[in-house]
Amino acid sequence: MEYVRLGKAGLKVSRICLGCMTYGVPERGSHLWTLDEEASRPLIKQALELGINFIDTANTYSDGTSEEIVGRALRDFAKREEIVLATKVYFKMRPGPNGGGLSRKAIFNEIDASLKRLGTDYVDLYQIHRWDYDTPIEETLEALDDLIKIGKVRYIGASSMFAWQFAKSLYAADARGWTRFASMQNHLNLLYREEEREMLPLCAAEGIGVIPWSPMARGRLTRDWSETTKRLETDEFGRTLYGATEEADRKIVERVAEVAKARGASRAQVALAWVLSKPVVTAPIIGASKPHHLTDAVAAVSLKLSAEEIAALEEPYVPHKVVGFS
Repeated sequence: MEYVRLGKAGLKVSRICLGCMTYGVPERGSHLWTLDEEASRPLIKQALELGINFIDTANTYSDGTSEEIVGRALRDFAKREEIVLATKVYFKMRPGPNGGGLSRKAIFNEIDASLKRLGTDYVDLYQIHRWDYDTPIEETLEALDDLIKIGKVRYIGASSMFAWQFAKSLYAADARGWTRFASMQNHLNLLYREEEREMLPLCAAEGIGVIPWSPMARGRLTRDWSETTKRLETDEFGRTLYGATEEADRKIVERVAEVAKARGASRAQVALAWVLSKPVVTAPIIGASKPHHLTDAVAAVSLKLSAEEIAALEEPYVPHKVVGFS
């Protein structure tokens, strides 16, 4: 496993981040395809054994049960100081007007709830899951800065927003001497490259670590277009991301298969190697529901695509509607 700095921060993370939306009680929340605790634990253990030290979850995943499963597994399988543990805040967690969002009240309530579920005193990376149009970014940033000062959070990050919003956040933090966002968790893969227009250049210029979610397009890049899975059949959010560009996306999936066959590699390795080829990318976030998902991800780190292969993979792409910000 390779380890790199998270942008210009001193924190070092594995080149692969284990995303834990896959792990949670299926009957809790909106993801019916998640793995229960018994099925999740071996995969988390395998990830750690493969050298993955970067673990990402969120308070909203499976109504908090993802954090609970991850927390218990890490206590059993790892030393806390060796793990970079990330979670997120924003989405509604309980009824009432203050049950979600990024107000000072919501952030202070949710960090304590997350720490309790995770069974730890602090998180290494605390991320705002989306932009809150109802709360001034200054209020959010000051609350996050206070969490760092009292020791509950080590670094802060953001996810899925417009580049102007992220630039405004960085400016506001610099102007007031607050802690800046160290990372951007955004939507980037061969089927969705709109982040290349503004967000990735902004992150490169500002020294922000980029940790893309869905680098394999929720599995679409790893199998034949006609092949289906339980997740694909029940994933309503996935349909909002990719449902409008199927004809163009199909051609890209076919290109991935061609390059994989020529290289003697899996399609997942090729799709992930493309994301890793982007200099600004720190660590793609991968979901793993089977052991080979993890071994493929680790193998992708050493798979270096040629310029010709990258051009062939990128050529069929057409502009997409901006999605994934809500």
